Amino acid sequence: MSQHEQETNSDSGIFVARWENRFGKILSPFEEFLHRQTAGGLLLMATAVIALILANSALADTYHQLLSTYTGVVFGDWSLKMSLHHWINDALMAVFFFVVGLELKREFLVGELANPRNAVLPIVAAIGGMVVPALVYFVLNPSGPAAAGWGIPMATDIAFAIGAMALLGTRVPKALVTFLVALAIVDDLGAVMVIAVFYTETIAMGPLAAAAGCVAILIALNLSGVRNAIPYFIVALALWYAMLLSGVHATLAGVIGALAVPAIPRYDPKRFSAHVRGLMDDFDKAHVPGQSIMTNINLRTQVQALESSVHSVEAPLQRLEHIWHLPVAFVIIPIFALANAGIPIELASLSDTLSHPVFLGVSLGLILGKFIGIVGACWIALRLGVAVLPKDTRFTQIAGASLLAGIGFTMSIFVAQLAFSGEEDLLLVAKTGILMASLVAGVGGYLWLYLTAKPTKS
Repeated sequence: MSQHEQETNSDSGIFVARWENRFGKILSPFEEFLHRQTAGGLLLMATAVIALILANSALADTYHQLLSTYTGVVFGDWSLKMSLHHWINDALMAVFFFVVGLELKREFLVGELANPRNAVLPIVAAIGGMVVPALVYFVLNPSGPAAAGWGIPMATDIAFAIGAMALLGTRVPKALVTFLVALAIVDDLGAVMVIAVFYTETIAMGPLAAAAGCVAILIALNLSGVRNAIPYFIVALALWYAMLLSGVHATLAGVIGALAVPAIPRYDPKRFSAHVRGLMDDFDKAHVPGQSIMTNINLRTQVQALESSVHSVEAPLQRLEHIWHLPVAFVIIPIFALANAGIPIELASLSDTLSHPVFLGVSLGLILGKFIGIVGACWIALRLGVAVLPKDTRFTQIAGASLLAGIGFTMSIFVAQLAFSGEEDLLLVAKTGILMASLVAGVGGYLWLYLTAKPTKS
């Protein structure tokens, strides 16, 4: 291809390859699609279906053998080896919890939960949506190994729930979506606390002390104003390993590491604007007409300084959340679903599964428990005057959102893995209940909101 063909618009100072505009027109809607929660929810649904197919096909043995394969890292006499399944649940999910931690911190600092008046309703709703499902489960499973699963129906899957609501478009007000996001964020915080307090096995004090030391270093990095992400990553990795050895679930290292990430940028907007204007003046002075930036070291230096300045006006917390959101939503969570949603379905024993107390506790907890807990808590808070409905939102829509909150999936399966570790039969029944409840809650919530809502102006 000739230089003229590569630079079709060089006279205007814009260098565009012959096919670039056409590909740009194709990719732009796709890129926009990727940023919507709907895409994450659809991909999660697809991987869950694939896992179910694999677990009930001729490839079932290969599927389970692959997940049981041991692999790891070896340095001399030191080694860290786990099954592929454990690497996914203990390591990859730590990154998921890292993003959850970033979302929690941002939400409480500048998001919906930062305003006390706006925060009351989703916080109260989340508490009701955690307590009542746990009670429903506990009533049906008051003792024995099955009782450990009370934390399973407490969770809400953000990607699925928001994805289902996003499909409704303008039929639901934006404030209702914000309410559900805030509710799910608080729900995640509750799940993290439950995992830390109630699903921790025997604690090894030596590694736990090392973990405490890592936390102290993270706090020191934050207080000293370190904004480079690399030191935080290194210390968080050490924290993850220490917690893995301590008995406290290692994924919590992701949340702790995220909470230590600075939320204050280096430059405020006014200082950034003045700094960039100075750099642009230097850029203009360094420009030599007809000379490419590839051969002008002064121009390259100014461009790199501009890039550094852009990073300095954005808080590290925001930048990391932006960077990691797509990999988590489109790689890590689907891999988790692929590894954990593979449930063998035996029609001969299906009736026994559907009547099992664990299945009933999980499914009724997610569907009825979430609905009663969220609606009831919101009704009480509104009656007492301590909370207000989101803008342009009716109480019937809150009820619809409470059904969608019954989509537990990712976090529920994660808690089930912890609750029934070594109890494969109970884990299988619990996963079946999660999938069934998530399907009913998703379809039911969507239909409720579709039938009761009216299209709103965008």
